[in-house]
Amino acid sequence: MAALFGARVRRLRTAAGLTQAELGQKTHVVSTRITQIERASGAKPTLELARALDAALGADDLLVELWPYVYREAFPDWSRKFMAYSERAVSIGEYAAHVVPGLLQTENYARAVLSVGLTLSNEAQLEERLTARMGRQARLDSADRPSLWVVLDEAVLRRPIGGLEVMREQLGRLLEASTEHHVTVQVLPFDQGEHDVMGGSLTILALPDGSEVAYTEGAHYGQLVEDPAEVRRFAFTYDRLRAAALPPLMSLDMIRSVMEGNHREAKVPSRSERRRLAQEQSQQSGGRQLRGGGRGGHRPRPRP
Repeated sequence: MAALFGARVRRLRTAAGLTQAELGQKTHVVSTRITQIERASGAKPTLELARALDAALGADDLLVELWPYVYREAFPDWSRKFMAYSERAVSIGEYAAHVVPGLLQTENYARAVLSVGLTLSNEAQLEERLTARMGRQARLDSADRPSLWVVLDEAVLRRPIGGLEVMREQLGRLLEASTEHHVTVQVLPFDQGEHDVMGGSLTILALPDGSEVAYTEGAHYGQLVEDPAEVRRFAFTYDRLRAAALPPLMSLDMIRSVMEGNHREAKVPSRSERRRLAQEQSQQSGGRQLRGGGRGGHRPRPRP
């Protein structure tokens, strides 16, 4: 992709009758930087430089649209492969242990999340990652949008990432997203105790051909799982998490309670009461089975 980007820059520059030095002057970089980009050598272009090149060459956003693909090449092979699977997935199931999944993050929340850690070297890199993350959310509004089922650990609601105002905005975003028929949000409360995915996050992707892949992630690692037997094991684990979590309507009540109470303790029904309410909700929704709304292709849940 870096080679393709460089070839496009060279073709556009030649068509504009510019030398590498002249294009460098227009984009405020040295001519050798233009040489590196056209030859796909040296550091990859930043988003800021891609925008400058696009404007200087009148590329009508062509270079800006190519940039995310160049950007991905900085990631390990397994990470890029997971991103490619995600773009094709017909349904996505996620368990998030620490932060709201990227597809549902507000810009302010995403900025706070991306600002911490050991992988960023400057503000420009932060802006690049933020732009890439926000751009991926467009898939949820596309014609081929996937169904999304998210289970949030209660800790995700309680930790005020970015401060209370940013967190309140984020919780509001979760409530808003849950009104969409293709998005379901559940909360796994603290009183559920230990479970198989403690300390990390889990994603199950269902692909158009009926196959599935799994992805597990911690603070400093990620693992893409493609072996069918291993994927089935992780998918079963995810189904157990969904069954243990609060039903969707009760989950939204808890999110709303936390948002309105500035993270004061929200009332959570006991596990036995949750089981009873989940059975009642299942009967009211026509007895839909757990897997019927899950990995094989989520059905829109009825609205009251």
